[in-house]
Amino acid sequence: MRSLYLLIVISAVLMPHAVFAGPAVVFDPKDGQVIYAEDPHRLWHPASLTKLMTAYLVFEELKKGTLKPSTKIRCSKNANAEPASKIGLAVGSKMSVDLALKALIVKSANDVAVMLAEAVGKGSEGRFIRRMNATAKRLGMTRSRFVNPNGLPDRRQITTAHDMALLARAIIRDFPEHADLFKMSSVRVGRRVLRSHNGLLRSLEGADGMKTGFVCASGYNIVASATRSGKRLVSIVMGSRSSGKRNLRAAQLLEHGFNTYLWKALFANQTLSSLQVPEGKPRPPVNLRGKICNRRVKSRKKRAKPKRSYKNKKVVKPKKS
Repeated sequence: MRSLYLLIVISAVLMPHAVFAGPAVVFDPKDGQVIYAEDPHRLWHPASLTKLMTAYLVFEELKKGTLKPSTKIRCSKNANAEPASKIGLAVGSKMSVDLALKALIVKSANDVAVMLAEAVGKGSEGRFIRRMNATAKRLGMTRSRFVNPNGLPDRRQITTAHDMALLARAIIRDFPEHADLFKMSSVRVGRRVLRSHNGLLRSLEGADGMKTGFVCASGYNIVASATRSGKRLVSIVMGSRSSGKRNLRAAQLLEHGFNTYLWKALFANQTLSSLQVPEGKPRPPVNLRGKICNRRVKSRKKRAKPKRSYKNKKVVKPKKS
């Protein structure tokens, strides 16, 4: 663990970006100051980072009192049909909003995301999705579009590192009472203990959230937060080639942020709101399927042992004794 930490620190000082680097942002959620930005407005598929918006809308309902942590929400046929990662509740089964939020963030449960969406949308997932997009517009997420509440593959579901930074800041600013939810490294659902996909919670000093995401088209994404000596920073990393590379890059960027924050505060004045969106039509989002999932399948096939064939094999009969 110590050697990994030293590698992160050295890498952060020498080079804040990797050989292959997707979009990235490091910022201070208190004032929105940007410490580092690389292709912040590049269109990308959010994958399960989508669930941060789903959580934000549930937090709004909890604050208004239309939902309570103890409110039971039902698993519909629509929710039950969602693919993994999921809890796997039977149709008609129920769980509390409190447990559902934990399953959403810790387990990244796709079925639970739909359950929460239908609860907030008064039975309509479509109504919830319209609210997701309206909220994105209100928060200034001008290049984001949501078509489902969990981030499952859909070429129309897009965002940017900048937009995810705006969403992360809004969660931290508007709902500090839910900060502990993002720090959880595991959650118990029935007899099962489900562990978080966010490895930084176990390896990075001061890590305190927030969410990972992966689909083949997006690669490995993360919104990662850490606090040291009272200073909190957040890094957004999109499109890493593996979960390990994602965690390392996010950690490098946070280390870079903590190491250069004072200097940046004196000489830099760039904020999330001042990061100008380029004019003109944006390029379509990168699709990393061929570089991640297809390569992984070929690698598995290559490693697989060939099946022994007995076709046309001569059978030798034992001699009589």
